[in-house]
Amino acid sequence: MSVDITPTLASPSSTTLPVWLRLRHSRRTTLSLLMICAALLWVSPFIWMLSSAFSPISFGNGMASLWPRWPLTLDNFRDAWQSADWLSLYANTLFFTFGTFCVQLMTITTAGYVFACHEFRGKQTLFLLFLVQLMIMPVVMMVPNMMTLKTLGLLNTLTGVMMPYFTSAFGVFLMRQAFMNVPKEIEEAALMEGCRWWQVIFRVLLPMSWPSILAFATVSITYHWNEYLWPLMMLNDPDKQVLTVGLVSFAMAAESGGQWGVVSAGTLMVCLPLMAAFMIFQKQFLKSFGFSGIK
Repeated sequence: MSVDITPTLASPSSTTLPVWLRLRHSRRTTLSLLMICAALLWVSPFIWMLSSAFSPISFGNGMASLWPRWPLTLDNFRDAWQSADWLSLYANTLFFTFGTFCVQLMTITTAGYVFACHEFRGKQTLFLLFLVQLMIMPVVMMVPNMMTLKTLGLLNTLTGVMMPYFTSAFGVFLMRQAFMNVPKEIEEAALMEGCRWWQVIFRVLLPMSWPSILAFATVSITYHWNEYLWPLMMLNDPDKQVLTVGLVSFAMAAESGGQWGVVSAGTLMVCLPLMAAFMIFQKQFLKSFGFSGIK
């Protein structure tokens, strides 16, 4: 008679894990639960906004509820749209946001090219002084900027609102780093072929620095789309207001009547373009920040 001496593997349920492994597993589980709770806490205002925007109109009832009240409706969006001149607000915001970015693209690429590809006396000192702008709060410069724009006769104009943002120290730094990563031989070859300096920038360097441009575009467009205090101080004409200022004026009137659903719908209408753009171009955004070295 033959005896089977093949060793049998113990089932996972019958195996006793070491103490250190059980502690490690419990720490991971606790950390995961804490991260989930933090994420839910972070996203709870957005969930409340969605719930309130699509719930039936209710004056003060269920204001703090995170769960929608059925049946879902679009009445809040209809009332919000009729309560303000949204077409004018969207047009002014698009002009302010993308107009500023287009001018910034010209200035940061030119300055970045000079700092990256040219040598001149005092270059490092000038670049460090230029980066000092990153340490100055924009609020500090509001009064001097307003006095300058008053002298130029640009108060209460969208052009005046845009002018302080026509250059960006962060953008210059980003483009300088991107241009420094391009091999010097490529620029020299383009110059030998008869290209002007501006042709080298826009036909050679910029196509090779596309991730950095997209990263800066994301930061610039998001910042200026959400800008509130500077347009509020500069613009007195309601026909020239941007979305954030118009939303506050609209929300103050709606809040006085407890119309939280209408306020939430208006807020969602302001956020929706940026949210849609991020969802559509999510992969490109994440890749651009990775390749540009932003973490």
